[in-house]
Amino acid sequence: MIPPPHARPFLAANGWGDAEILPLAGDASFRRYFRVVDGTRRAVLMDAPPPQEDPRPFLAVANWLTDHGFGAPAIYASDDDRGLVLLEDFGDNRMREAIDRDPAATEGLYQNAVDVLIALRGCPAGDWRPYDRAELHREAALLVEWYCPALGLDVDLAGYTAAWDAVFDHAIFDRPVTVLRDYHVENLMLVGDPHRLGLLDFQDALAGHPAYDLVSLLQDARRDVAPELENAMIELYCNVTGEGEAFMRAYHVLGAQRNAKIIGIFTRLWKRDGKPRYPGLCPRVWTYLERDLAQPALAPVAAWFDANIPASLRGDPLQLSAR
Repeated sequence: MIPPPHARPFLAANGWGDAEILPLAGDASFRRYFRVVDGTRRAVLMDAPPPQEDPRPFLAVANWLTDHGFGAPAIYASDDDRGLVLLEDFGDNRMREAIDRDPAATEGLYQNAVDVLIALRGCPAGDWRPYDRAELHREAALLVEWYCPALGLDVDLAGYTAAWDAVFDHAIFDRPVTVLRDYHVENLMLVGDPHRLGLLDFQDALAGHPAYDLVSLLQDARRDVAPELENAMIELYCNVTGEGEAFMRAYHVLGAQRNAKIIGIFTRLWKRDGKPRYPGLCPRVWTYLERDLAQPALAPVAAWFDANIPASLRGDPLQLSAR
């Protein structure tokens, strides 16, 4: 977590020449974050190094969210070619840790997060790529591209594609909305008093089905979400929006698709990128996936999983491959 050599000149050119640069965080991508402190002023420096990363999508989505009244961080300065962005510091009060400190606040905080999604669906989608069948297939394929080979599984690839194709009609929305794609408690900050929700990690936004971000929130790969809480938040969302059975079919199809994708990504992070902590999150994701596969709308996909991946091989790929 050493800032790149061009960080200091960038900060100086934008009025932060005397600031201290402190490590803040990294994530599953190549992006890194630093806190910039100059007396009482604070900001966050995002290092999105090219060619692996490109800050332009982040900037475009941040500006769209801000223009529509959502809590994206303000952009103070950017150097697009070098992948540097100086942005508003939301502080350290992340929703995940707020819940850990005060479990009694859990339902209220989740309600606030659902309210943001309800507001988001009220806006026509930004000018993003569509979350269409091709993208859904590409993402779902990550499971058979990474997880299955890691366990030495010889699976029916054509059948996998066909099974998903049989259910993806449920996942296409006739009025696409902006889908942030990683909307969960580790990317939601509690900012100010009274708290507003600050949004992070939205650079991969697409135009798609509003159920996707609700799944991202309520089937969280990084923390357990009790079925009772999931059901209560879905009920809240549907009561306000008037959604019904078709939305619930979309919710579970997109839940299964997202969870299959995540299992593939977490395996790739281990196998390709040398990040062995991610496979340990897969058992939780399998639990969510099996919950979705139990729904009637997922019958073709559930049948494929039953025929190709035994229950005994649904878990942590690092541990399972070592047997």
